[in-house]
Amino acid sequence: MEGMTNDERAAIDRIDAGAMLAQVEDWSAINSGTGNLAGLATVAGRLADAFAVLPGALSLVDPAPVERVGADGVPAPLAHGRHLALTVRPDAPVQMLFTGHMDTVYPVDHSFQALRWMEDGTLNGPGVADMKGGLAVMLAALRAVEASPAAARLGYAVVINSDEETGSAASAPLLAEAARGKVAALTYEPALPDGTLAGARGGTGNFTIVVRGRAAHAGRNPRDGRNAVVAAAEIAVELSALMADDLSVNPARIAGGGPNNVVPDLAMLHVNFRPASAAAIARTDAAMRGIAEAVAQAHDVAVSVHGSFNRPPKPIDAGAAALFERVRQAGADMGLSIGWRATGGVCDGNNIAAAGVPVVDTMGVRGGAIHSADEFLIPDSLAERAALSALTILRTIGLGGRQ
Repeated sequence: MEGMTNDERAAIDRIDAGAMLAQVEDWSAINSGTGNLAGLATVAGRLADAFAVLPGALSLVDPAPVERVGADGVPAPLAHGRHLALTVRPDAPVQMLFTGHMDTVYPVDHSFQALRWMEDGTLNGPGVADMKGGLAVMLAALRAVEASPAAARLGYAVVINSDEETGSAASAPLLAEAARGKVAALTYEPALPDGTLAGARGGTGNFTIVVRGRAAHAGRNPRDGRNAVVAAAEIAVELSALMADDLSVNPARIAGGGPNNVVPDLAMLHVNFRPASAAAIARTDAAMRGIAEAVAQAHDVAVSVHGSFNRPPKPIDAGAAALFERVRQAGADMGLSIGWRATGGVCDGNNIAAAGVPVVDTMGVRGGAIHSADEFLIPDSLAERAALSALTILRTIGLGGRQ
């Protein structure tokens, strides 16, 4: 604990690991898969009660409108849960952003629903690491900071969204607004089991390309038909050829067609892109639309492109590097070795960085096997990571928000 001030020590001494673990167990026992609106409403209510101990204005915000292409190829509204938003001291000289998500990848009918303690002392359960453990870390850190004399100089926004696991389309406007004017942000995705943090991240784009052809009898008059599946397959092949050092392309699924004796008149291609740069996004978007137009003409079909590059790449610029160094030094003063590395995964940290705000987005618990039935939380990391956050926040206040 060398290198800490008395106020810093006093702040982290207030962190209650037992209370944090009880919160994780309570919140994780409720299924809150992104599509489980009832479960999300229950968790949102529990989180609102818990975060109400912080000063400021707390509300549950309706999701932004989102559409999804249905099996008929027609976009239709897609319902989401409400997001939690908290604003504290908006006129304070130092303004920060803290974000997390209440949804998990486990739908209401998934077999993985219960918590259990493992022989190695870890806690196995849906969302314990990703990220209900992270939400407990965020709250404990903010409570510790609020008890410090430095708190009066800190203003902040908290956003806990309900749709991060599916791309944050219904919360992107809320995140962008909350990021405005902030000097730094912390997001509470889980760190790796050894405490390593995510550094640079690539971006992502998800698209559904709808092809409408013309049905015909496959034996009597096949040339009168316009085969939508064949056209969609050609688009998939053309898109896969866009693969480059700064871009991965995954044509993931073609849906459509029917009986073998009918030329299919509808097909949908679902494709994921992982761009490593803004230039890759611009280049790929133009190429995709050009391919769609060329295939439409060649096959005499109608092609429409739905979706977006919803998470831009997150490089480590000077501001982010300075914030990482602050986290690293806080860890060193706690006796922790904090490292980071680039990752191909994406999260809300991508969106925050795109708003021009330095962000460290793996400030949550140490754990692993996320998005699987083996997901686990290392309980000792609850208080450890809350202290790491609290020190980082207090030192950001002390710097006056300077990077």
